[in-house]
Amino acid sequence: MHAEDPGRKAPKEQAEPRLWTRDFTLLTLASALGAAGLIASEFALSFFVFDETGSTLASALVIAMQLLPHSFVPIVISPIMDRLPRKTFLVAGDFLCGFAYALLGLWLAFFDFSYIGYLVVSLLLACLEAMDELAWTSIYPDVIPEGAEQKGYAVSSMLYTTLTVVMAPLAAVLLDTIGVANLLIIQGVLAICAAGIESMVRVRHHEREQRQESLATWARDLRDTASYLKGERGLRGLFGYMAVSNGLASGYTPILIAFFRTTPGFSAGMYALFSVAEFAGRTLGSALQYRIKVPKERRFGICFFVYIFYDVMDTILLWLSYPLMLVNRAACGLLASNSLILRTAGMQRYIPEAMRSRVNAFLEAYTTLACSVMAVVIGALGEVVSYRICISACGVLSAVAAIWFVWRSREHVSKVLEAAE
Repeated sequence: MHAEDPGRKAPKEQAEPRLWTRDFTLLTLASALGAAGLIASEFALSFFVFDETGSTLASALVIAMQLLPHSFVPIVISPIMDRLPRKTFLVAGDFLCGFAYALLGLWLAFFDFSYIGYLVVSLLLACLEAMDELAWTSIYPDVIPEGAEQKGYAVSSMLYTTLTVVMAPLAAVLLDTIGVANLLIIQGVLAICAAGIESMVRVRHHEREQRQESLATWARDLRDTASYLKGERGLRGLFGYMAVSNGLASGYTPILIAFFRTTPGFSAGMYALFSVAEFAGRTLGSALQYRIKVPKERRFGICFFVYIFYDVMDTILLWLSYPLMLVNRAACGLLASNSLILRTAGMQRYIPEAMRSRVNAFLEAYTTLACSVMAVVIGALGEVVSYRICISACGVLSAVAAIWFVWRSREHVSKVLEAAE
């Protein structure tokens, strides 16, 4: 051992970046308000529509209609969003969504339910939510200090899952007490409050190349994004798996609702607990991600294991007794939050900031298109075969997609997952 040179100071350990800045705190608070109302209203509406129609296909068509705008609205607005302050889109999206939800609640309070009318209103709301979601996804990395990505996305994941644990059973009670109309009005008020808080966020607007806005400029921006993605096999692999897995999940949601609504011994309250079990697991997993930093070299292995595990659990889900179903969902939630946080943090740091909105728009459009198609196909399948077979088929197909899209491109996918510090 040699003596330390007294003329040199020992290097200081680099301090961990401070996550809870003013902007991060404000955006988190706004997200909490918006998500709390949205979780309750969506839960109530899913049962409300099935009760009114009695058809899994009709419920699936609502989901497809709600997803449809996510396949084209982000593509249309993302080149503009990458040039203008994104906060404007975020605030406007939440405010208009809140106003529209409040109007929908008033409509249901004073008029009879109209399935066609509800489809039209769902389409309008989905357009606004698509803009709002893209703006939030593109702004969120800007309020997270570099080096705190895993913690930042752990907070957003834990926030949503915790709210789901609280709001899902509460919504089941409120659905039968105050009714779906009042729930929608409350959602509208909360979304407008969220918009007010978001307006106080001082996120930095990055200066970008200025071009005269025109259709040619818009088309060129999209071509540049497509060219970028063409050379990114890792992103394409993740996009492909997310599209298939999310599409299948959207498709079997009406099947699960129908199963709990029609199978003797099951109920809406049990479905709420079923969802709570998964999101309680997600909350615990997010809390672990907040405390434990995962080494870069282990991120791909963790994510791929989670994908296969979740798909196997989906395959056997409805063949289990109800207590084991709860264990199944809790285990899936615990692991799924880990892969979600690692994937999101890596992707959002990996994507160049100047085209973040456009790349996220491509992902959303691609995923939504798959969700829309699969929701209708699986909903129709649920009319002719047993609900258990539908869910099992979805699990098997999702596992095949994980191998095809993620494992075959593992070297490239690993680079994306390792992008966050």
